[in-house]
Amino acid sequence: MTNFTSEEFPDDPQQLPPARRRRSRRLIVPLGIDERTTILDQLAHRVAPSFDFFLFSFLAGILIGIGLLFNASSIVVLGCIVAPLLAPVFGLALATTIGSWRLFLQNSGGILVAAILTFLGGAVSGLLVRFFHLIGLRMNFSESLLQSHFSVPTLFVLLISSGLLALILTHPEKQPQLISVAFAYTLYPPLAASGFGLSAGVTHTFPDGILVFLVYLIISIVVATIILVVQGFRPVTPFGYTIGGAIALLCTVLLFGVGITGTAINRHFGLPTPLPSPTPSLTPTITRTPTIPPPTLTPTITLSPTRPPTASPTPPPTPTPLFAVIYSNQGEGVLLRDQPGGAVLGSLVNGSLVAILGSPQTIQGSSWVPILLQDGKKGWVKLGYLATTTPSPP
Repeated sequence: MTNFTSEEFPDDPQQLPPARRRRSRRLIVPLGIDERTTILDQLAHRVAPSFDFFLFSFLAGILIGIGLLFNASSIVVLGCIVAPLLAPVFGLALATTIGSWRLFLQNSGGILVAAILTFLGGAVSGLLVRFFHLIGLRMNFSESLLQSHFSVPTLFVLLISSGLLALILTHPEKQPQLISVAFAYTLYPPLAASGFGLSAGVTHTFPDGILVFLVYLIISIVVATIILVVQGFRPVTPFGYTIGGAIALLCTVLLFGVGITGTAINRHFGLPTPLPSPTPSLTPTITRTPTIPPPTLTPTITLSPTRPPTASPTPPPTPTPLFAVIYSNQGEGVLLRDQPGGAVLGSLVNGSLVAILGSPQTIQGSSWVPILLQDGKKGWVKLGYLATTTPSPP
């Protein structure tokens, strides 16, 4: 690994004049070029990825995948505790701030390898699903669906943890392990859930989890870069401003590109959607009743007016409630949303009995149906995930 060249501090900090010593304590980065270069060299060594970083990333992916397998969020948190210190993400922000392509490429390669290992760890855990299917055990994977989608609370944790991690890593005497665990909880579970869903056959987890990971990663780099700029970090050379601007522009383009791709996948743009089959409606029929003429007293033939036949009204048919079952041929269940294409309320496994509350609505090419669950909860699911059934007596 190639790092920044530097020299030792020319002065002992304890022997500096009082005014300069107080000023040095107030500054995050000293104004002296030699001192600045030395601090950058120390930070570059601290954020460089190592073998432990790759090993614990793989172990964290396996533990998070096991937590998704048993639908246990506690095991997912344990996997985030095992995750390594995410200093290379801070290294990307540092490279953007000081304008170093070499440092940026070095940490980008380390994060890419760690992401692949975490993805493979989740995929290894997902292979156990096939074994459970062989022994006839059906499992619920709602935790993997939640971890592979965007969440406002998770985004809040990401903003706070990435900013605090950037502040702590600039102080070698402080320990950032606790903040790194919170930061890992925002990056590692979506990545492991994507690998888990690919090997286990759970729909809407791959590549959704990878897109969530990329968006969260770029946001954390932007937040850490802003924190470093506020602390006083600047490019070492004038050419570094150009490099830093190019890296920042690259992150912005990636953020918008990943966001647009995620929207296209979630909304199923350009994909054929099943059309609802027409349901025959009952039409009322009119029945005619014959009229019996009144008896005559004498055998004389008299002309008597007869009452025209009248149609007796037929009572309208009582609507029969339509039931359906959840059936997804690409996974173990579907998501329940508060409105067509809205926020996720929960998940339903295949075979769940629901009641259809109204006619389908087509939103952006997808047909959605309002349903009622057995516990009284209401929501919307796609029409293609429902199979009608004949209601049976309780």
